[in-house]
Amino acid sequence: MKDSVLKKDFKQKDVQRLRNLVQGKHDEKTTVSVGYERKKDFHVEDDIWEEDGRTWTIQNGIKQNITKLDKAKQEVTLPLFCPCCSNLMKNRHDKLFYIQYKRCFNCQIDFETEIRKHGLWEEYEKNIINSDIDNLIIDYNIWIDEVINNQNASFITEAGDIESWVGSSKKKLLESKEETIKYLQSLKRA
Repeated sequence: MKDSVLKKDFKQKDVQRLRNLVQGKHDEKTTVSVGYERKKDFHVEDDIWEEDGRTWTIQNGIKQNITKLDKAKQEVTLPLFCPCCSNLMKNRHDKLFYIQYKRCFNCQIDFETEIRKHGLWEEYEKNIINSDIDNLIIDYNIWIDEVINNQNASFITEAGDIESWVGSSKKKLLESKEETIKYLQSLKRA
C-alpha cells in the first residue's frame, strides 16, 4: 500500500485555523502577536492637547486640528440662526450684515431705527466713519512702511523687461506719508 500523501505535521495554529473556518469564524486570530503599541490617550470634549507638532481639540464629538485661522473662520462663518432674534438667516443681505454687525439684516434695521428714534443717529454715524478712517490710516501706515523698507528698485514690466526705477527717495515718501495722514485725519467728523 501507498503511504499517505500528507506527510506534513500540523501545528497548533493550523488546526485552530481549520476549526475557525469550519465554525464560520473567518476573522478569528489563531496566534497572539507581541509588539509595540502606541499609548492611546483618551480625551473628552473641549480638551486641548498637542500631538505630532499640532494642536488638537474635540468639538461636538469630532477631533479637530486647531490652526491660526480658526478665529478668522469663526468670524465669517454664518450661523443658521441670528444670535439676536433667533430667526433663520436666509435673507441675501444677512451674511454681509452678520460679518459686520454680528446680527441679521432685520435686526440691524431695527437697531438703527431705535437709534434714530432716540436721536443718537449722528453720534452713531460719526463713530462708524471715524473708526473706518482710523482703520484706513493703520492700513496706509503698514503699506507705506513696506514700500519704504523694500530695497528692490527694479520691476518687471508686462513685456517681461526689467526696469530700474530710481529717484523715489525715502524722504519724499515720508513727507507724502505725513501729508496723506493729515488729510485723512481732516476727514474725521468732530
